[in-house]
This record gives sequence, C-alpha cells and structure tokens, in this order.
Amino acid sequence: MIFRAFIFFVLVVFCVSCDKFSFSKNKDLQDLDTIVDFTSVDFSPSFKICDAIIDKDEIAICFRNTIHQKIGAELQQHSLTIKDSIDELIYVDVLINSKGEIIFDETSTSENIKEQLPKLDSILKESVKNLPKIHPAIKRGIPVTTKYRLPIRILFKD
Repeated sequence: MIFRAFIFFVLVVFCVSCDKFSFSKNKDLQDLDTIVDFTSVDFSPSFKICDAIIDKDEIAICFRNTIHQKIGAELQQHSLTIKDSIDELIYVDVLINSKGEIIFDETSTSENIKEQLPKLDSILKESVKNLPKIHPAIKRGIPVTTKYRLPIRILFKD
C-alpha cells in the first residue's frame, strides 16, 4: 500500500513537471521588441547629395546644412526693405512626408518681423516649395513623416 502511494506520488510529480523537461525548439527564439520610440527615427531625411554618406549622424548634418543653404540662397534673391535694424531668430516648421515631399507648416516670428517684413511668410513658403525632393526619414525600415524646425537668423542693418 505504501509502495503504491509512493509510485502514485512519483507519477503525479513527473506528470506535473513535464514542462520543466521539455526540449522544444522554442527556447532559442528571442522576445519581440514591441516598444517603439516615436520621438526619434533610425535615419533622418536626406537630400540626394547626401547619398554617399554612410554614418547616420553625418547624414543628419548634411541634410541640415543643405536645407539651410538652399533656403538661405532663396532668401538672398529677394530684396527686402526695413525701417529699423533687425537681428532676430525665426523658426520655420516643415513637414517631410513619407513620400519625400516637403510641406510648409508654419513660422514662428516676432511682431517686429511681421510688421517690418510682411512678405517674409510668403517668401519662405515659396522657398520651401522650391526645395528638391527629399528622401524621407526611416523608422524600422519604413519611410515616415517627420517635422523639422529650421532656425533662420534675420539680420538687417541700417
């Protein structure tokens, strides 16, 4: 009787602990990373001239420098007149969609600049519209829409 109880106990322990002895192939699988950081991208947007660069930080620098140069060149083509000297920083927000199209979003300017340079907004819109097509930002291998804030220093002297 005691021997039967012992055998029954061993069988119950063996049956309950079978998952501890499994030799399945699923042990080698890695956990899927489901946490996605939506505040950053894997690769920032870039222009065609930045294609030869491999380092992602260098690509971001190339993009930033190129967009500043192109917008600056467009602004210098226009002759603007002012009453007082200006030395201010404005911000131009642009959206770069997943197709690489650049869309003017808004500008953050002071009242002084709005008063002295009322055409600046339309000139900036036209400058953004004239930018060449951009390679969109990449997040996990997928092109994504990003917002870029372009700081522009407005400096006019009497």
